[in-house]
Amino acid sequence: MPGTGHSPSFDLILRGGRVIDPRNRRDGASDVAIAGGRIAAVAPHIDAGGAPVRNVAGSIVAPGLIDIHTHVYHKATSLSVDPGFIARRSACTTLVDAGSAGAGNYDGFRDYVMRQSPYRIFAFLNVSFPGIFGFDKDVSIGEATLRAMLPVHRCVQKIEANRDRIVGVKVRIGGIVTGDLGLGALELALEAATAVDLPLMAHIGTAPPSYSTVVDMLRPGDILTHCYRPDPNSAIGEDGKVLQAVRAARERGVLFDIAHGMGAFGYETAEAALKDGFKPDLISSDVHVIAVEGPGYDLLHIMSKLLNCGLSLHEVIDMSSNRPALAIQRPDLGHLGVGAPADITVLNEHDSSYVFEDVVGTRRQGARILQPVAVYLGGQEMEVSRRPFEEAFLGHTHHH
Repeated sequence: MPGTGHSPSFDLILRGGRVIDPRNRRDGASDVAIAGGRIAAVAPHIDAGGAPVRNVAGSIVAPGLIDIHTHVYHKATSLSVDPGFIARRSACTTLVDAGSAGAGNYDGFRDYVMRQSPYRIFAFLNVSFPGIFGFDKDVSIGEATLRAMLPVHRCVQKIEANRDRIVGVKVRIGGIVTGDLGLGALELALEAATAVDLPLMAHIGTAPPSYSTVVDMLRPGDILTHCYRPDPNSAIGEDGKVLQAVRAARERGVLFDIAHGMGAFGYETAEAALKDGFKPDLISSDVHVIAVEGPGYDLLHIMSKLLNCGLSLHEVIDMSSNRPALAIQRPDLGHLGVGAPADITVLNEHDSSYVFEDVVGTRRQGARILQPVAVYLGGQEMEVSRRPFEEAFLGHTHHH
C-alpha cells in the first residue's frame, strides 16, 4: 500500500519446486514470484521482501495445464460435463471445447458457460450447424451426415464474430458421424478453416474413410485428434509400423493429439507407435459424459497413463501446456516466462501401483501417478479436488 514504505513487490512466491517450463527450457529447482496476476520472476532464490511464501519443495511447478480436447457446453449439449468440476479435478487452467457447439448454438456456450466460468475456455467451432447434438449413453446420431447441416458460410461468420474465444474448426469424420457424406464433411470443414485462417481439428472414427485418406488432406497446423485409437482404422499398419501417410503428415506439420475419450486410446496402438518413435504432439482427455467415468477420466489421468508408457515427465508437461497453447495460437499461455499470466499447476508425482485401462479393456499396471497440489489462475489460487478413482493406489512412502 502506498505510504507504508515497505510494500512487498510480489503477491506470492512459490518456493523451491521443480519448475518444468518447456517453452523457456527450464527444468530444475526454482522459486516463482507472482505479482498483479502475472509471473514476476523465476530464479533459484527470490527474496520475498515480506510477500507470502508457499513452500512447494518436492512438487512439480508447471505452466497451467491446457486440455485441448474437452466437451464442456454443460447442460446445453447432452455429451458435455461441468467445466469447473473437470478443471478442479484435473488441475487445468484452460479448457478447449472440441466442437460441442456449432454456429447455431455457439452464442449460448459463450454467454452461459464461458462467461460464467472463472477458467479460460476456448472452442473449436463445429462445422456442423447444431454441433454435437445426439451423443449420450445410449444415443449416437451423427451431426455431419447431411451437406445441409454443414453450411460453411455460417461457420465462418460465427468465427469472425468471436475470434477472442474460437480457436479453430472441428469436424468428426468416419462411421455413422459422417455416413454417406464421408470425406465431403472434411472438405467442407477445410473450406471453413481456410477461410478464417485457423486450424482444423479432425476426429477420426471407424472407416470409411481410412485413416490415411483423412490425414492426407490435413494442412500444417491442423490437428488429427484420437491419434492412438485402436483398430480398426488405427495409425498402425499391418506391419506393426506407423502408416506412411501419418509420417508424411507429421513432416508437413500436422499435429497428433491423444483425445482418449471412450473410444480413442488403445495400448496396442500406443505401444506400437511409441516403439516406432512416433510420440504424440498433444495430450488431451476428450472428457465427456461417458469418458468422465473412466477409463479416460480427465487430462491428469491421461498424462499419468503416458508417463507410464515411457514418455518423460518433461514431455508429458510440454504436451499438456506449452504445445496446446501454441496449437491454439495463444502463445501468451502455456509457459512461465516473466510477464505471462500466472497460470500455474502444482503437481506431485507419487509411486503408485494403479492399473490403467484402455478403451478396449486392455490393462497395464503403472508405477507412478500425478496428483494435483495447487492451481493458480491469473495469480488467484483455485480449488483442486480429490481423485477418488486413484486414491487407493497412491504410494504413501514418498513422492519423487
